[in-house]
Amino acid sequence: MVNGKWLMFNVKGKYPLTIIHYTLYIGAFLSSCQTDIQTINQFPVGKDLPSEIMKDAEIIYSDSAKVKMKLTGPKLERYSGEKPHIIFPDGVNILFYDNSMKVNSHLKADYGIRYEADEIMEAKRNVEVVNVKGQKLNTEDLIMNEAKDSIYTNAFVKITEGDDVIYGDGLISNRDFTKWRIKNVKGTKNLKDDSKEKPH
Repeated sequence: MVNGKWLMFNVKGKYPLTIIHYTLYIGAFLSSCQTDIQTINQFPVGKDLPSEIMKDAEIIYSDSAKVKMKLTGPKLERYSGEKPHIIFPDGVNILFYDNSMKVNSHLKADYGIRYEADEIMEAKRNVEVVNVKGQKLNTEDLIMNEAKDSIYTNAFVKITEGDDVIYGDGLISNRDFTKWRIKNVKGTKNLKDDSKEKPH
């Protein structure tokens, strides 16, 4: 069992500091990716009003006094109710840190939602992840399972590394996108070769 802590606050100090504590149970992979997707689909998102709205929000996750993730967004909405969750309706940015506090990947998306009890976050629309190697992932839907330190999707994905591009359906990766695998590779392309074929 690993104890983690989330700190949520407003960057510009317009709102009171809110501190939220979570305990993360990091163990074996007891449920499949499909189970997480089914869990997400069960939540009645948008049927209630937010209990808290925050502008220029920042959420920091630390483990053993080391920052692991930082989430920022122009607007955050918190929903209490039976299925507590937070929404970044106007976009979200996530920085992932290694043990030396260096950023080893960056995620951005037009929309983000985090299900607090299940420790699952979903990024939607124009999702882009860039890792420390310069590899870039583009997709329309990406799920992060915090307890399993993994990200995955069943949607179409494009990975770009230099002039090489790989297309496919579905992807599974570690959380910082340094070890990844496309489930169903559909094709590859070399951008340099493609540009040579175009007429002048």
